[in-house]
Amino acid sequence: MVLGSVLNPINSSMIAVALVPIGAAFGAPPAETAWLVSALYLATAVGQPVIGRLVDGYGPRRLYLAGTALVGLAGLVGVLAPSLGLLIVARVLLGIGTSAAYPAAMHLTRSEAERTGRSSPTGVLTVLAVANQTIAVVGPTLGGVLIGLGGWRTIFAVNIPLSLACLVLGAARLPAAAPRREGGERLDRAGIVLFAVLLLALMLFVMEPSAAHWYLSALAVPAGVGFAVRESRARSPFIDLRSLARNRPLVATYLRQVLGYTATYAFLYGYTQWLEEGRGLSAASAGLVLLPLSLSALTVSALTGRRPAVRGKLLVGAAVQMAACTALLAAGPTSPPVLLIVVGVLAGVPQGLIGLANQTALYHQADPAAIAAAAGLLRTFMYLGAMAASAANAAFFPHGATTGGLHHLALFMLGGAALLFLLVLPDRSLGRTESLAVKES
Repeated sequence: MVLGSVLNPINSSMIAVALVPIGAAFGAPPAETAWLVSALYLATAVGQPVIGRLVDGYGPRRLYLAGTALVGLAGLVGVLAPSLGLLIVARVLLGIGTSAAYPAAMHLTRSEAERTGRSSPTGVLTVLAVANQTIAVVGPTLGGVLIGLGGWRTIFAVNIPLSLACLVLGAARLPAAAPRREGGERLDRAGIVLFAVLLLALMLFVMEPSAAHWYLSALAVPAGVGFAVRESRARSPFIDLRSLARNRPLVATYLRQVLGYTATYAFLYGYTQWLEEGRGLSAASAGLVLLPLSLSALTVSALTGRRPAVRGKLLVGAAVQMAACTALLAAGPTSPPVLLIVVGVLAGVPQGLIGLANQTALYHQADPAAIAAAAGLLRTFMYLGAMAASAANAAFFPHGATTGGLHHLALFMLGGAALLFLLVLPDRSLGRTESLAVKES
């Protein structure tokens, strides 16, 4: 389950160092290669909660195997793609295929915890979170190494052996669970369609906000109203909005996820692009410069993972995120390597804390019967933050990743990190979540 769940973060992060060489290979400007990022985000943001809902109803095995098989197919399409358009198709397939494993992992963790009587499996949750966080930040370094060895197509090719490994392990180890849905319960297809239309319209508008795209907001309004009406009347809603509204701590967790990952992805893509264009490093060298970020995130996650604290991790993560953004304001074309390393180390700390804290909070806040759908929705909010970051990068780097644009991006991230800190500081429900985690463990 850990191996399957890292397919999404590794594919969402490796592409950061491949955008420039892919653009050069196809003669495509940054505005077009940005769709390689956005395509996976859009597919994943819609796919995670939808597939999570299916996992809650049918168990993890079938969804996991189908999803990881699609990842292998997407890798093959990417290796053979003769055009940028087909590469974008491969990224959509990757987004859909990688949407199954994380909800399946959370579902299996919860069901095994109930079966064994260990209601707070902190060790398993830590491994899952550390693996995802680490792979997300190692991705650019790994991508740079792969590109240096065999060109940019290797970041697609690596999915083929990973998919095969997931299929073999999944077929051998995952339980063949029978459908758990009660008699007469049906999948809320209308709710899923309305949710997909609403989310796609909003995310496409966030990607390129302008008056020319008014039709997207016009589409989002009726889709949102229709979704709210449908979910309030459905016998078995895709997303139970009434229950969600009553679960304010869970709503706050989703909001923290957006804020935390807006800064995380803005840094991941913006800083990496600046290292290549503004600082003049190669893709491989940029990946190596980001290695301290990876090591910092891994170290922090490993040291704090088994501790049930949620509020403390979020406060420290937000504070260090503000420090990293402030240090980024000092970066320039002639910055010494030591400054670049310090920036990376600081940026790795919140990446090792925020996602782990939000996952722990969700595990204890969500309805156990809908844990996979809740986990999928957590990933959706993560990618909403990623889309906001993508829009910020496009706004601050209109003609390339300049140092001035990087500094404006740093100020944007600093504001988001400060808002996250202010959101966590007065939240008393996090203390109750920590107490529950300690009691259950």
